[in-house]
Amino acid sequence: MAQDVKTQLTELLQQALASVAPSASATPIQLERPRDPTHGDFATNLAMQLAKALKKNPREIARQLVNELPVSTLVTKADVAGAGFINFTLDAGAKTDIVKAVLAEGENFGRSTQGGWQKVQVEFVSANPTGPLHVGHGRGAAYGASLSSLLTFAGWDVTREYYVNDAGRQMDILGLSTWLRYLEQNGVDVPFLPNAYQGDYVREMARQMSIAHGAKFVRQAADVLAGTPGLPEAERADDEAKRQRDQHLDALIANAKALLGPDWTYVHQHALSEQLADCRDDLEQFGVRFDVWFSEQALFDTGLVARCVDLLEKKGHLYVQNGARWFKSTTFGDEKDRVVQRENGLYTYFASDIAYHLNKFERGFDKVINIWGADHHGYISRVNGAITALDLDAAKLQVALVQFAVLYRNGQKASMSTRSGEFVTLRELRGEVGNDACRFFYALRKSDQHLDFDLDLAKSQTNENPVYYIQYAHARICSVVNQWAGDPGTLTVADFSLLGNPRELAIASKLTEFREVIENAARELAPHLIAFYLKDLAGEFHGWYNAERMLVDDAALRDARVALAAAVRQVIRNGLAVLGVSCPESM
Repeated sequence: MAQDVKTQLTELLQQALASVAPSASATPIQLERPRDPTHGDFATNLAMQLAKALKKNPREIARQLVNELPVSTLVTKADVAGAGFINFTLDAGAKTDIVKAVLAEGENFGRSTQGGWQKVQVEFVSANPTGPLHVGHGRGAAYGASLSSLLTFAGWDVTREYYVNDAGRQMDILGLSTWLRYLEQNGVDVPFLPNAYQGDYVREMARQMSIAHGAKFVRQAADVLAGTPGLPEAERADDEAKRQRDQHLDALIANAKALLGPDWTYVHQHALSEQLADCRDDLEQFGVRFDVWFSEQALFDTGLVARCVDLLEKKGHLYVQNGARWFKSTTFGDEKDRVVQRENGLYTYFASDIAYHLNKFERGFDKVINIWGADHHGYISRVNGAITALDLDAAKLQVALVQFAVLYRNGQKASMSTRSGEFVTLRELRGEVGNDACRFFYALRKSDQHLDFDLDLAKSQTNENPVYYIQYAHARICSVVNQWAGDPGTLTVADFSLLGNPRELAIASKLTEFREVIENAARELAPHLIAFYLKDLAGEFHGWYNAERMLVDDAALRDARVALAAAVRQVIRNGLAVLGVSCPESM
């Protein structure tokens, strides 16, 4: 396996180092794979690391290290190159041994103990349950799910969590929007504001209320509008107009609560339950599942928000100004201090967020990973500051930012605003291109990089479509194995020394990289590295398949080649499983 080869090479270099420079024997040894295969299978810059301490030319040190390398069947050649690199070329047998390892380990090949089974919480999506998930949410869902699977594969004990924002103003706005549509459907004419939720799903929730309860929640328009401030002209979009519309909306919410009394709770919960159920269903169909759905409201119900704010005050991190309590977040690198409790006694969203993070730490996670939209970048410093202020270890928190994906349909950029209702839902996207294309295309770029989702490419059955290209390699191998019609259990004893042509050795070498890719991707929180790797592996296989016959007359060579192909198939399966993508056996 790749790690074993690197370990053996490292041990050889350590022995050479102890001979050449005993005083520097603790120097860390770094081995990398050269991008140019003509430079060998591994390279080290150890000589250049030693140059300053030994006061020698790096190339001279490199030659000394090569001369002191113990004899090993692992290495066929060790060359000094460039400014002092040492390039290693491995024995062909050392490369092809990986085939047996892949077939023997099966679905466990590539797994790592890197995480040491430490507890890690990955919180992702956490979209306000105020409307259907859109294609922007889909990227966060795909990234979070792939990252969680990756960390599990790399040896972490992962808890997948969704933070449900079921408290606060946005849920009140959704409840009000639903009630206003209900009134409209029951003949009560109340102006529907542009800053209320507009989508057809709001009308559907209102229709459900009408079917279940008839006119029970109907109130007169005059009562609904009583005491509400005037509205600006419809065409105005300035800040003052926005403020006036928000004031009007808040007055309508207050009237709704007063007019409906206990029934307001039903309207509010009906809207929340419907949207949360829709969200769960959408995500499950997308192959994204959560271990915990954590309620923001529970933070208030259990008194944790109040306890958290009081704790910050006791530690001297709050002050009162204009009747509000402020957190001294500038002390911790934030651009300005933040309100945690308003003058009317209500806690801010930031206060509940601090309490949520306190709860995470109290649950004993070794690492906490938040997956946030890129527009939350400025939020990182204040949350880190609050964690530090609570005398918790902020180093345990890691934030991964996700840029929204931009969908292009027929050359037109689609709007994704849940408030306007003019959005493309994740469900619609999945219906059009399929789950596999969605999951893979979302994972094809680093999460904090801009992503244009090319619908035409995602639906194409060509080599330019990366997910099709990889799945087609898997299907081709299935066809080869089926035509071979032998006992798959015998492939581990095939004569791998017969795999000697450059394409076969290149594939074997690529297979040895898989565990390294898994560990690097887990370390960097970067599932896209697996997508890149699988695309390259599929490319190596397609090139070999097109250049060589798999099922040759020579039985020993035939079995060796089928074994190599089966190993490629297994690694594709393992990699795509991490990304949440299926492996069809025929296409």
